[in-house]
Amino acid sequence: MTNHLLTLHPMLATYFLVIAPAHLLWEFLHLPFYTLWDTGSATEILFAVIHCTGGDLLIAASALTLAVIVFGQHQWPEQHFLRVAIAAIAFGLFYTVFSEWLNVDIRRTWAYKESMPRLPVFGTGLTPVLQWLMVPTLGFWIVHRARSQ
Repeated sequence: MTNHLLTLHPMLATYFLVIAPAHLLWEFLHLPFYTLWDTGSATEILFAVIHCTGGDLLIAASALTLAVIVFGQHQWPEQHFLRVAIAAIAFGLFYTVFSEWLNVDIRRTWAYKESMPRLPVFGTGLTPVLQWLMVPTLGFWIVHRARSQ
């Protein structure tokens, strides 16, 4: 068990050291697709970026934990690395689509600008979907490469 924890800890540290700044950067880059970009003060925009990045990291931690429990068992990350990565990305993506729907369409906590490309079926903004496909994929890819060397 101790050997497993030693393997797991550096992997998690690497993963979060990659995705934390990537999510922060993504939040800044896609904010112009939200109405807050035009209506918010600099302080409100900065708060939103930090708040959303924190939420991204909580989603990532929850999605990874759930993926390890369901698909990784106690052998992960030595075994089942790819299926856990795919499941974590899928869980994060699923939650993001749900959260965007809930906060844009139901609660109206935030709003898209007309320039936000939207997915046809759900109406979810394209940039949050791409974020949850690309950022965790980058994190898992870097972790996998680091483990392989």
